[in-house]
Amino acid sequence: MGKNMSEVCFSIGDAAGHVYQLLEKGESNLANMKIALKKSGFDSQIVLMAIGWLAREDKIFVQKKGNSCTIKLKG
Repeated sequence: MGKNMSEVCFSIGDAAGHVYQLLEKGESNLANMKIALKKSGFDSQIVLMAIGWLAREDKIFVQKKGNSCTIKLKG
């Protein structure tokens, strides 16, 4: 059975914390971010939602280059 809404929101927030910690080490592309977070148990959809959360909070900068996206922390 699927997760309820509060479990999904917790997973997104948890993944956002992992994304932020990885980006503190330097910029990354989306593919590598998905791979790194998959090792921590997060699926691709949760990773994308976590990146969206951080983007909405104005914490990250996302730049599309061809078929790739580069993600880095702001300021």
